[in-house]
Amino acid sequence: MVWNTSLAAYARNYATRRMRDCNLVHSGGPYGENLAKGSGRFTGTAAVNLWVAEKSYYDYNTNTCAYGHECRHYTQVVWRDSVQLGCARARCANSRWWFVICNYYPCGNYVGQTPY
Repeated sequence: MVWNTSLAAYARNYATRRMRDCNLVHSGGPYGENLAKGSGRFTGTAAVNLWVAEKSYYDYNTNTCAYGHECRHYTQVVWRDSVQLGCARARCANSRWWFVICNYYPCGNYVGQTPY
């Protein structure tokens, strides 16, 4: 995985647009994408830790997620073909929340494919 400044700029632009409402709405762009928000000193590392924690619900043998849980953030983080990454963090207008976005290229999470 290598840092891509173009992906980081894309992420920064979108994070800036989300500062007013801080809603976890995907950008709809051409990249794989994970979003998170948190309070206090919510960092990019904290966001990635949230996404990776989904691993406990993911069953590689069946390529499924436990009922009622989310795994697609985790599978995007570990998607074998996603080799470039760019992230950004922005403080939301309410000053209570931080919005974090990471974009991946090429995107992952293709139906019927396993992440690794």
